[in-house]
Amino acid sequence: MYICGLLVFLACYFTSGVLTQDIPVSQQCLGCICEAASSCNITEHCSGKVCGPFSITMEYWTDSGKPTINGESPNSSKAFANCASDKYCSILSIQGYMNKFQQDCDEDGEIDCDDFTIIHLNGGYHCKGLRMPEPYGKLYRKCKKRVGLFEL
Repeated sequence: MYICGLLVFLACYFTSGVLTQDIPVSQQCLGCICEAASSCNITEHCSGKVCGPFSITMEYWTDSGKPTINGESPNSSKAFANCASDKYCSILSIQGYMNKFQQDCDEDGEIDCDDFTIIHLNGGYHCKGLRMPEPYGKLYRKCKKRVGLFEL
């Protein structure tokens, strides 16, 4: 149920021209990453080491380039949690992370949403040959089927 709202939000976001950097991860893929990470729970801000609907860690956010909201300093003690809990900023974080780490993790000859999801859930440093951990993989595959996300 959250996926439809997130996809509408993402469609508006990407067509608004707000995002000027490369955007390797599609709207549908972001929606399925969100589903796999937290069932797109936009109400829970931080739980343990992860924050926001994409379950971003501070290390992930740092590797993504430390995007912030409202001109907040990336050195602020709340910058990470504020960004990861914000839909716009967390998407910037994911796009920045994938720009840095995009690679063919599943070694099928293409970089696609499956790879981005593996990178998002396992990290980008050593993803070759890794699979999506369960139950995340099951949630991702269910979402992928529902939104018709099949790369050619």
